[in-house]
Amino acid sequence: MDLLKQVSGIDVSQKELVVTLAELKADLTKEFKGYKVFYNTEKGMNLLLKWVDQNTQGNLPVHYVMEATGVYHERFAYFLESKGKHISIVLPNKISNYMRSLDTKTITDKTSSQAIALFGLDRKLDKWTKPAEVFKRLKQLTRERDQLVAERVMVKNQLHAEQTEALSNASSIKRLNTRIKFLSKQESEIKQDINSLIKDNPKVKEIIDRITTITGIGDLTAIIVLAETNGFELIRNKKQLVSYAGLDVREKESGTSVKAKPRISKKGNRSIRKAMHLPSLSAVKHDNHFKEIYVRLVSKHGIKKKALVAIQRKLLELIYIIYKNETVYQIDFETKKREQPLNVASL
Repeated sequence: MDLLKQVSGIDVSQKELVVTLAELKADLTKEFKGYKVFYNTEKGMNLLLKWVDQNTQGNLPVHYVMEATGVYHERFAYFLESKGKHISIVLPNKISNYMRSLDTKTITDKTSSQAIALFGLDRKLDKWTKPAEVFKRLKQLTRERDQLVAERVMVKNQLHAEQTEALSNASSIKRLNTRIKFLSKQESEIKQDINSLIKDNPKVKEIIDRITTITGIGDLTAIIVLAETNGFELIRNKKQLVSYAGLDVREKESGTSVKAKPRISKKGNRSIRKAMHLPSLSAVKHDNHFKEIYVRLVSKHGIKKKALVAIQRKLLELIYIIYKNETVYQIDFETKKREQPLNVASL
């Protein structure tokens, strides 16, 4: 019987690649064709490709599907991309939700790879492409900076606690101050690396300059959004971007008894959500357009945090519009539009 699709579902760990082959037949039935475990090394990856070729039909390409498991999947994804394979990387929460629909009783590496393979057969997944070198490096640097800043905040809290104790330890205070200076120096070095990267990539610099015309959006926020989305490589519309960041609203209603409050999903890129917080505060303070939206939302439901999240979502959408249309933000655009006289001749 003819095949419609061949999928290799891979559960990736630090040391192993657990693979399940599955196929979708013309009558829409699904069948597992093989299962094997390989080492997560270059030799193991080559053996995996050889095994897949031996157990699949060569006239139909194999779709490789895997979870985004920290950094462990990246080396294998880069390897497959270098071999010209069709790859899709799926968020772990999507696979776990899908496994619940399969009523899987036992969770093992084998059942996980089987679920990934079936997910690949059932869904039309976007093809993964290797991030551009500049965005890959910017992503690493901005995340490293974020970790340093979080560590510095923790050390500053320790310093404050030590200084306000009844019997402060002078040696501890000295060491804490030394750590704060060291962390600040490292953050400064990261900023220099980021600036050098941007300087060496004029096109990226041009995009950042346009994005930062938006009230509240600074260079760092623009860089984080570009780095985390690989320059919007796989983003097709505003809705997709909002969902990728986990700022999409989820509602749960059923009959008259179940009516949960709408909440953002938070099932997306945490770095983008975190980066949009301070810009939303600045936009509400300095831009009348966003201030009006914020006041209207707060007066409607009285929840300031909820209104700020809505502003974050609008700012993120605006970043994508600015990028897509290759334009700049006009702070008084909405005011001018309202004040524009009606053209009677056009009616």
